Amino acid sequence: MHLSIVTGSSRGLGLALTEQLLQRGHRVLAIARGETVARVPTGGELIAWRADLADPVPVAERLQQWLAGQPQPTTATLLNNAGVVSTPGPLADGDLAELSTAVRVGLESALLLTAAFLRASSAWTVPRKVVLVSSGLGRRAMAGSASYCAAKAGMDHLARTVALEEAARPHGARIVSLAPGIIDTDMQVQLRTADRSRFPERDRFLGFKTAGQLDSPALAATKLLRYLDRDDFGSNPVGDVRDA
Repeated sequence: MHLSIVTGSSRGLGLALTEQLLQRGHRVLAIARGETVARVPTGGELIAWRADLADPVPVAERLQQWLAGQPQPTTATLLNNAGVVSTPGPLADGDLAELSTAVRVGLESALLLTAAFLRASSAWTVPRKVVLVSSGLGRRAMAGSASYCAAKAGMDHLARTVALEEAARPHGARIVSLAPGIIDTDMQVQLRTADRSRFPERDRFLGFKTAGQLDSPALAATKLLRYLDRDDFGSNPVGDVRDA
């Protein structure tokens, strides 16, 4: 069976990915702070963990132990999708605990879960893939969103580094830090309703919604999985679903 691991699976893009992978007949380990509720069609299997990725070490340790006890699947994929947006505004005005949570969920958890996944599956000879769900904001700075931009930029360089390491290993995993496009999620609502005086790009995000430029989570998941299926997945460790 194909094994897929999805973080941030209780809503938005993560839930859509979980549902579409189940429809493909995958065994899906879904990890989220909230409950993951998804229809499981015949042939699919859902294993749901409730875990707070703001404290990622215990989750990564649990994942490593769980994977070590699993039989070798047909393919194995880790989709690091979980992310948190701190209150939009200048970094100097940000709440320190909130900023820490955003970076720990957005980057530290992805790094640790990737390490656990690679270590526990290192003896497997099947295709292994890692997706870090990044953002165009990891490649273009935006005032008022320092923690999110920093986490996503970190994902890009994490993917570049791991790609070099895995290329030197027998049956090494392929990894891509992948921008999924602009999606109509709770994050977009937070940006559209932010204090304009603290977040100067608020009107830009209002414009995305007004102009109908936002993908639904389901459409974004379809595009992401289509990219994951590409024969050249991993040839460039930093990508965008809108790449030709």
